[in-house]
Amino acid sequence: FNREIIGHSAGANKTADLVYQAIASIQANLNHVKMFHTDRGKEFDNKLISEALETFGIQRSLSMKGCPYDNAVAEAMFKVFKTEFANGAHFSSLEQIALELDDYVHWFNNIRIHGTLGYVTPVEFRKQAL
Repeated sequence: FNREIIGHSAGANKTADLVYQAIASIQANLNHVKMFHTDRGKEFDNKLISEALETFGIQRSLSMKGCPYDNAVAEAMFKVFKTEFANGAHFSSLEQIALELDDYVHWFNNIRIHGTLGYVTPVEFRKQAL
């Protein structure tokens, strides 16, 4: 609801384990998460992720095949992420990517203002909503 990045991970390949690590990095109570919406990539639609979601009672929602509009908010976030962080970046190691990703997520959530949120940060918006 506030465009906050709540979980992330970095790895050499898109795998179920990488998605699992991102889920495990979420600081919030996972029992409060209602929906996990993704595209149909095998890194999302597999036994490991299904078991993790089931453990916390999280409902899975998969986009229809070839329909990015089902996942419009996430697709818009991917574009922002690529534009602001990934495009043109060169990393010397996976450790450097992980460190810079942590910095980007902190900046995105706590410093970067969002027009769709009334020109406040995602963290400010969440606190105002409480």
